[in-house]
Amino acid sequence: MIVQCTQRHVDRFIPMQKPDPRFLAAWRAFLEAHVTITRQLNDELQEAAGFPLAWYDLLVQLNEAGGVLRMHQLADSLLISRSATTRFVDRIENRGFIRREICDEDRRGMNVVLTDQGLDALRRAAPMHLDGVARLFTSRLTHTEAVDLLGVFSRLMSD
Repeated sequence: MIVQCTQRHVDRFIPMQKPDPRFLAAWRAFLEAHVTITRQLNDELQEAAGFPLAWYDLLVQLNEAGGVLRMHQLADSLLISRSATTRFVDRIENRGFIRREICDEDRRGMNVVLTDQGLDALRRAAPMHLDGVARLFTSRLTHTEAVDLLGVFSRLMSD
């Protein structure tokens, strides 16, 4: 079935006053830079370490939390749904990088624990990943630009 879209339908979804083109260009540049850099970092990490950037992020999150996070905390930090987190954790657990344990404080809860194998994988991957971050991002910024970006991104995340 083909639905005709009338101007009345379009007006419901598109604001009457269009945003400043410079703001839209900044938004588009942000999205394109993010995709370009993360794809390249993912490809490099996959080739060198044998696992993707998303796995690296999970290992970093666990390491920074002292090696243990509740499943719901992990889902929140990775910004994916709890059901997606379960499937994601399954794959990484099958590789031996993490394990799940029943939470001692709340027997209904589940902890995700960084294993020694996962910590070793993180330690091997970190230098090459940080080199990529430096090469593709930080080396291209001045100190002032880095401080400005930190301020902007911090403000955007504050809500």
